[in-house]
Order: sequence, then structure tokens, then C-alpha cells
Amino acid sequence: MFYTVSVAFPHLGIYIENLGRSVTVFGFEIAYYGIIIALGITAGYCTAQFQAKRTGQDPDIYLDFAMYVIIAAIVGARLYYVIFSWDDYKDSPMQILNLRAGGLAIYGAVLTSISMVFIYGKLKKYSPLLIGDTGAAGLVIGQAIGRWGNFFNSEAYGGPTNLPWKLYIAPQYRVIPYQNYEYFHPAFLYESVLDLIIFVILLIFAKKQILKKDGQLALIYLILYSFARIAVELCRLDSVRYVYGIPVAIIASLSIIVISSILLTINFKGIEKE
Repeated sequence: MFYTVSVAFPHLGIYIENLGRSVTVFGFEIAYYGIIIALGITAGYCTAQFQAKRTGQDPDIYLDFAMYVIIAAIVGARLYYVIFSWDDYKDSPMQILNLRAGGLAIYGAVLTSISMVFIYGKLKKYSPLLIGDTGAAGLVIGQAIGRWGNFFNSEAYGGPTNLPWKLYIAPQYRVIPYQNYEYFHPAFLYESVLDLIIFVILLIFAKKQILKKDGQLALIYLILYSFARIAVELCRLDSVRYVYGIPVAIIASLSIIVISSILLTINFKGIEKE
């Protein structure tokens, strides 16, 4: 029994006692969740800068773009989460602003970022498809890192398991009716690994110039990530909300796969005609 341990991977010999959710710096409390998200954003931005330089673009464009898209993505991620968890906020609307407690939905960030790509591209007269391709790998590496924020919040875990990489979840964080179970699938870790695999695939595609038209890399990212998200959601116990018994994230993923596949097919057919 590990009731004095907040998080543990017992078969891996990893035990973190009394894991808190924040660190105090000069009297100001900073949530680990926020620190991890900041690291993910930084890694994503650096990756986009690298891709821009590698393809002969002006990297300053992405510094300018990042200033807008980061804020928009955080707002979008929060609104998406709040909308589908409104019962948790309707009596305390000021908690909507309490980002330190967690509650960011990645699809909200993705959808907002896509919108910002087209808005920024139109305003700056720069190809939004090229921006999307350049930022795709950065977005997914940011997601891979950001998922570890769930580790510190003891969330985004799957069903009970006794596998070697099982994750201990403290009683106060266990969802009903699994209070009597101690070990669960680390679903956040599964998604982080899948995101890293997608990251490598996108880098290979970009480096070898396998794709011949702007927008294809971004569409492939959307398709691959959506499949990965479906796999993880099928494992998770604490999905945000359901519609007719189906997690909202799965519905969003299926919609993105269908739309992106159609656009990718049209894109490839355009190349054949050329």
C-alpha cells in the first residue's frame, strides 16, 4: 500500500512521495502543470524556428506568429475544456481563470491554432499552408512534453492494470467506481510516446522532402495525431465529456480524420493534374 506516495511506478522502482502540484519561487506559487506547458511551448517554438531556417524561410515570421498563436491556443484550450465541463464551473465562473488548477484541452488549442494560421497568413500575405507545415512538428513535440503536466496532476490515466509500467494513483484522484484500485494505465505517457513517434515521422518527411505541396505535412499531422488520440481515449477513464456515451475527443478526432483525409486526397490529386 502506498497511501503516503502521491505517484509511483512500482515495477520501475520510481516512487515520488508527497508530490505537490506547484513550486514556490520568491513567494509566488507556480504550478508544475504550467511549467510543463511552458516547456512544451518553448520546444515547439524552437522546432518551428529550426524548420523555418532549414527551408529557407525568415525565422522572424515565426517569432511574430508565436506571440499571437500561443495566447490564442491557451485561450482556445481553456474554452474548449470549460465548455465541455460547464457543470464544474457554472457555480464558480471565476474558476475559469484559474489555469493553475489545470484544465486545458489540446483540441481547443489545435483548432484555435489552425484558425490563427489562416488569419495570420491572410493579414501578413504569407502562405498559411506553409506556416502549418512548418509548425506541425513543433506543435506535436509541444504536445508530447505538455502531456507530462497530467502526471503532476494525477490525471489522464487509463483503466486498472498490473503491467510492469503500471502507475499508482492516490485515492483522492481515482474516478468512480475505481476507488478500490491502486494501479492504472499511464494514458498520458502513452500519448506522449505516440506524439514523439509522430514528431519523428514529420521530421523525416520534411527532411527527405517526401511531400511535394504545401499543406500536406500539416494534414498528415492532423490525421496521425487524431488516430493516436482515439487510441488513448479508448484507454482513459477520465475523459472530459461524453456525447451519447462517446468521448468528445473521439468524435473530434474522427471528424478531423475524415476532413483531413478528404483535403489530403484533393491535394494529391492536384499534384497529379499538374
